[in-house]
Amino acid sequence: MGNHVKTAILLTALTALLIAIGGWLGGQEGVIIAFLLALGINFFSYWYSDRIVLRLYRAREVSSDEAPELHRMVSDLAQKARLPMPRLFVVPGSAPNAFATGRDPAHSAVAVTEGILRLVSRDELEGVLAHELNHVKHRDTLVSTVAATIAGAIMFLASMARWAAIFGGMSRDNDRDNNFFGLIIMAIVAPLAAMLIQMAISRSREYLADDGAADLTGNPIGLASALDKLAAYSERVPMRVNPSTSHLFIVNPLRGGGFSNLFSTHPPIGERIARLRKKAGY
Repeated sequence: MGNHVKTAILLTALTALLIAIGGWLGGQEGVIIAFLLALGINFFSYWYSDRIVLRLYRAREVSSDEAPELHRMVSDLAQKARLPMPRLFVVPGSAPNAFATGRDPAHSAVAVTEGILRLVSRDELEGVLAHELNHVKHRDTLVSTVAATIAGAIMFLASMARWAAIFGGMSRDNDRDNNFFGLIIMAIVAPLAAMLIQMAISRSREYLADDGAADLTGNPIGLASALDKLAAYSERVPMRVNPSTSHLFIVNPLRGGGFSNLFSTHPPIGERIARLRKKAGY
């Protein structure tokens, strides 16, 4: 089964989970409302999710006059990848990271933080940018932002279920105890299921983008070195992000370790680096 088919199945699962939560909270009417909400979210995400993400992180578009080297590097990589030139943005903050967004290659944007521009070398930055352009090429940016928006809606509904259980509302029958425990279970299981589905979507796409970046630059070690630096810095100084958008970044911007890595939206950095080093013949 191809990765595109797997991704479509996982997105469908996220949408089905959203509708199921609506049915639990409001019965048949809840199903209809959740279905309409899912349609609205997918439509809204397709057209506007990139703007929302860029505004969320206060990203500022930079011109070729403001960042000539960055523009040259992205322009060269885009030409090699046969992609339109994306818009370039800089995110304020010392945490080094990067992400791409946009519904398709013709409406794409690549954003880098101020921190990454100060931390990495030219070869390392080229690897990072090539990684993000591969996300654009394979339309991962659209999939990721739609997944983030649906997952955010599921988290919101799960929170509603939790408060409904606490205050004893939204009972669908006379058995209030069963309803209470059902709502509590859903409030716990629903966001966990959404996170696992989101993680499954993100992890496979990161490996593909790493491989594509190595092929595009011809220098797998440049990206491997960048990932090593970014991961080490993120462990010391995590970036302040909305958790539902953390999978958009090239490395997990949230501090994690040990058991929490099992539920990370990113593959283990060590595995990504090892794959790149093997690709380089090390």
